[in-house]
Amino acid sequence: MSNPNSQPQTSDQLANRFRGFYPVVIDIETSGFNPNSNAILEIAAITVKMDDSGWLLPDKTVHFHVNPFEGAILEPSALAFNGIDPDNPLRGAVDEKIAIEAIFNLVRDGMKENSCNRAVVVAHNAHFDHSFLMAAAERAGIKRNPFHPFATFDTATLSGLVFGQTVLAKACETAEIPFDLKAAHSALYDTERTTTLFCEMVNRYKKLGGWPL
Repeated sequence: MSNPNSQPQTSDQLANRFRGFYPVVIDIETSGFNPNSNAILEIAAITVKMDDSGWLLPDKTVHFHVNPFEGAILEPSALAFNGIDPDNPLRGAVDEKIAIEAIFNLVRDGMKENSCNRAVVVAHNAHFDHSFLMAAAERAGIKRNPFHPFATFDTATLSGLVFGQTVLAKACETAEIPFDLKAAHSALYDTERTTTLFCEMVNRYKKLGGWPL
């Protein structure tokens, strides 16, 4: 029997667009490629929402500079690539657990607000960011991880399909989304660009008549 107090489900609700998944765009800057031995140095997450017509839009943003966990390996080549100095006191860095818990709390609130049952990482080359997020949550001893343990939405794959480009800067250029190469490899900037790209691809599919089917 249906609940008379429940809201009607429509194709313009976020919960129905991705089979109950709540997309959260994430970018992580690290001290190397191994999620178990290299540290998260910066992390940003942006949630998304749907307007009344079913168009996908960026919603809330959270961003942290992060202190390396005790015993983490800091690869000089990785630090040279992202330009992060972990010892710079002006970074205003927080411990890993504080950053991850804040992101998870934001995500849980968004899931509840949108009647979604599981969050899913959206990222460019998503396996990398997902693996670091999962490893950090395990190190922090967080029991209630809202993210799917293995499913992701990879914008590199999606932009390869939609725009014929897999590099974030090139995909944004093709989509006519401004991209500043000098600002790249900042977790916050890359997350903002990835969110814009993800929303553009989802909305473009809708414009072409692909959603709702």
